[in-house]
Amino acid sequence: MTQTDLVRAIDFFNGLPDAQAAALSAIAHTERAPRGKEIFREGEEAAGLYGVLEGRVKIAKLSPTGKEQILHILGPGELFAEVPVFAGKSYPATAAAVDDSRLLFIPRRAFRDMLAGDPDLAMGMLAILSTRLREFARKIEALSLKEVPERLAAHLLLLRGEQDSDRLRLDLPKGQLAALLGTIPETLSRVLKKMAEAGYIRVEGSQVTVADTDGLSALAQGLERL
Repeated sequence: MTQTDLVRAIDFFNGLPDAQAAALSAIAHTERAPRGKEIFREGEEAAGLYGVLEGRVKIAKLSPTGKEQILHILGPGELFAEVPVFAGKSYPATAAAVDDSRLLFIPRRAFRDMLAGDPDLAMGMLAILSTRLREFARKIEALSLKEVPERLAAHLLLLRGEQDSDRLRLDLPKGQLAALLGTIPETLSRVLKKMAEAGYIRVEGSQVTVADTDGLSALAQGLERL
């Protein structure tokens, strides 16, 4: 793949005209991030934004006690660290590779110069920021108002839609899934067991089979309780 092809592998940049894609490819470069490697840490000066070409990246915050709250899990084609391009000079969260990953890196200053001369590209970035804001609002609502069974049920239904199957492959180790759902592994295991006992799901190692879609949906909406 050419550098321009790599730029277009990021969903947001896929529809760019040739001139814009070429301009981006001239300032971007690729980086490798082995599984577990920290890409940047919360509070570090923001050097630029990233796109995932291969693998997965988690965006997380750590509490003063060291508890991790995963905010996003991002896969190929997704953009991250775009907020510091517009606001602030430091990364607001920590990013680390979930799998062996390949990333596209775009330096902040050079990208801001591009945006200044391209209103359409700037408006597209604002649309991404708006989407992120809505995602954060949903995350805050889920963590503050919903119980763990509701959050887990909603996540399983999301996986069901993504994988187009009732037989699901959990996309994260239980520790990281617990952090994504705002709980601890022990609580997650207990909730999975209770869901299985209630007939919503069947659990076989890292695979979960949805046995009662309607019931799981009602649980996710808080209409049923474990």
